Amino acid sequence: MSRQGVQHTTVEQVYKAVGISRTFFYTFFPSKEDLIVETLYFQQPKLLAYAQHLMEDPALDWREGVAQFLTTCCYGERSGIATLTVEEQQLIFRRLSPESYRIFRTKQARLFDDLLSCFGVQPSPERTSLFTNLCLAVIIFRHAIPDTLPLFVPEAADQTTQIQIHAIVDCLEAFRRQDQTASL
Repeated sequence: MSRQGVQHTTVEQVYKAVGISRTFFYTFFPSKEDLIVETLYFQQPKLLAYAQHLMEDPALDWREGVAQFLTTCCYGERSGIATLTVEEQQLIFRRLSPESYRIFRTKQARLFDDLLSCFGVQPSPERTSLFTNLCLAVIIFRHAIPDTLPLFVPEAADQTTQIQIHAIVDCLEAFRRQDQTASL
């Protein structure tokens, strides 16, 4: 799915790759969308561990660690991180029950709270919401050019992504300064 995208991955490809029958697949997941949401949950601890690893890497300063984390997420197909396009998000969330959607939002907020903490930023509902939107926006933007956003210039997509990542790092750095000032 990380290589060819959610829309282009079939249930048949999944159950054949795993070596199970179609019927057996559906005993665990009512739909491909349910599998995708579970995949997103499954990768959350891995993302958090990766962020922690970067923050502990003595070869990286704080800004470099955060920027590397965000860059890795933006280019998830290179590292096996599942990211969703706008269309894939719409498809999945149209098919989720209200309860599944609520659970997803809760787990998503917890992940982004934990990431903020890992980056040395005191989480709050407002900060978590902003950080979530900023991260997902740059990831979606990176994957949307040129297919979904054909008026954007594909040749500048990588540079644009890096500028957006640096802006997110600047925002988090400002939060860290606020936290340090408040603790004095």
